[in-house]
Amino acid sequence: MSLNDWILALHLLSAFALIGALVIFWIMIVALWNTDSTTRVASLMTVSRVGTVMIAAGSIGTIVFGIWLAISLDAFQVWDGWVIAAIVLWAIAAEVGRRAGEGYGEAGLEAGKLAEAGTPTSPLVAETFGASRAFWFHAASSVLFVLVLIDMIWKPGA
Repeated sequence: MSLNDWILALHLLSAFALIGALVIFWIMIVALWNTDSTTRVASLMTVSRVGTVMIAAGSIGTIVFGIWLAISLDAFQVWDGWVIAAIVLWAIAAEVGRRAGEGYGEAGLEAGKLAEAGTPTSPLVAETFGASRAFWFHAASSVLFVLVLIDMIWKPGA
């Protein structure tokens, strides 16, 4: 195996980690939809830590190894339109996803504190784990990452 084969393999593994983390977060959102139970939210927040690590590793790995491949391979250039589109979509998706994570993370921390204090329900938790701003940011981030995947698979203009 050549170095480029290894870089491609790491790029693809990073993409799998990223999409896997998005799926983890979607499962959590569905499982907690419209709940106001602080204990239920607090118990699932440990799962979110795994997803957060996967998102970080997947995001960093896809961009680093993707750009490395575009530089390393003679068939592609970093300034190819589809590569630039992927980088721009990736950056937007990462920022939108970060904002979703902030919203859900704040509600999760609040739920943990309230659960420890013995408060069984919270309107903030119910609001966040419904059709909230965090939900729409997560949905937008997921769509943007799917667009990155489509761009990577079909390489329009290549």
